[in-house]
Parts: sequence; C-alpha cells; structure tokens
Amino acid sequence: MTQVWKCSGLRWAADGPALTWAGGRRSALPRGKRVAFAVPEGGVRTCAGARGHACPVAAVVPGRSTGARCEECARLDRAHSVAADTIADDPRPYRVYLAWFGPGMVKVGITALERGPARLLEQGAVCFSWLGTGPLMAARRTEELLRAALRVPDRVPYAEKRAARSALPGTEAERAAEVRELHARAAALTGWPESLRPEPCHVVDHVRAFGLAEAPAAFGEVVELVPGGAVRGELVAAAGPDLHLAVGGRGAVVLDTRLMTGWELLPPEPAPAGCAFPVREFRREPDGLF
Repeated sequence: MTQVWKCSGLRWAADGPALTWAGGRRSALPRGKRVAFAVPEGGVRTCAGARGHACPVAAVVPGRSTGARCEECARLDRAHSVAADTIADDPRPYRVYLAWFGPGMVKVGITALERGPARLLEQGAVCFSWLGTGPLMAARRTEELLRAALRVPDRVPYAEKRAARSALPGTEAERAAEVRELHARAAALTGWPESLRPEPCHVVDHVRAFGLAEAPAAFGEVVELVPGGAVRGELVAAAGPDLHLAVGGRGAVVLDTRLMTGWELLPPEPAPAGCAFPVREFRREPDGLF
C-alpha cells in the first residue's frame, strides 16, 4: 500500500529549510534535492486546524488558500497570535527588526528573541537588521513609532516579495543600503520606550542562504494543487515558504509550500521533471516601446 504524507508546512532552522509532516516527520531540503509528489485522483484539501489541534469538522478548504484553514480555525489561530496584536502579557523578550525584500520594500516587525532569525527566513527577507530588544509592549510601541514617524509598513504583500527576487541588486552593500539608511533615521527618533535596548545596525544578507544568486530565473508560480496533478524537479533555491524547482526546459517554477498543507500527498509515478499543476507565468516587462 502506498504511504500517504500530509504536509504541515515549511520550517527554517540554522541548518536550512525542511518540510514538516503530520506525525512529526521532517524532510531536509538541501539545494540539489529532488522534490517530487502527487495529489491522488479524487483527493480533497482539508483544514489544517489551529494551534496544533485538528479541525473538528475536517472542513474542505480552497486550493488557492495559503492559510489552509476554515473560518473558525483561522479565527482561533489569530486569537492567539502575537502578529495580530491579540496578546499583551507575553513575558518573553522581543526584538524589533527592519527587513528588506527588494528595492523600495522595507518593513518593520517584531519576533521573540528565542527564535533568532527564523522569522526573517520564513518571511523571505533578503536582508535585515535588528533595531532593539525589550518587552513585548515596548517592541510594539517601537514598531508603531516607525510606522507613524517614518511611514515604514509592518506588512509587504507576498506577491511583491516574490516578484522582487528576480531583479535584486548584485552586491550585499547595495542590498543593505536602504536598511542602513532607515536604521539611522529610526535611531535618531525621539520617543523610544525606555525599556527597549537599541541595537547597532548590522545587516545580515540571506541571498546565499536562499540560493538566489545561482538559481535560474523562474518563469512562473504554482497557483494551486489539484487532484491528479504532480510536480517533479530539482530544488535550486528556497526563500521564505517558496521552493524554486527546476522542472526542465524553461527554467524554474516557484512552489509556495503553504499550498501543500491540507492535502494528502503521494510519491508520483516515475517520469521526467515537470509540473502538472496550474502555473501563472510571471509578467515580463517589454525591453522598449516597440
């Protein structure tokens, strides 16, 4: 009998990205690894549940949803989310950061000190710097200070992050420039909470960790998994939740692993590299007017 795997998402650690599976299994994703799976005919995508608990009704969820949760489980998950600003009494220390995703795309955010840079890797931040460390509410006030005084957003649409990766500046100094400039402006602001300890600007670049410098250009992105579909390819880069898979011929296709959660997956039949899921091709800007 063929073993069925149910994906729980992509996780980043010090040794790189890994797919996690129901039951606690983990598949490391070193570059060059062959990634191949299929959705069985007649398969359905069910809710991923909330806070480590299964959805009580195993609700069916849309194939294009990156959250993979029904309305009730999404509400429960958000009710216990630091990112949603619904928790005020977390005693852990937090860090405020500036993250850069491409030219003109810098955001401010917070993450628990104990998580290190994992949150930045999970978001697909091309580079980042810490701003300060302190209690949760002090970190929140600092985040709001930057939004109000410097108009730095706390969110960047993921589609924009993905699109920016195809045209990144070639050197670390160029990629770090906007972060350094904003860090200096933030440090000069008055009104920082006294309990937040400022940190010097030290820009960490993730291009090498993601493998973006050596990866072939991606021609499109998988928009959803469908019953009877499959993908077979070589992992050439990984950034945030995205896997860049060389699928033969045209280059690489981007697979957002959040689209995998909720599906039961099988090993595919032996076949050449390729993608049999719906793919949206990236728009290419014309070289000139004519």
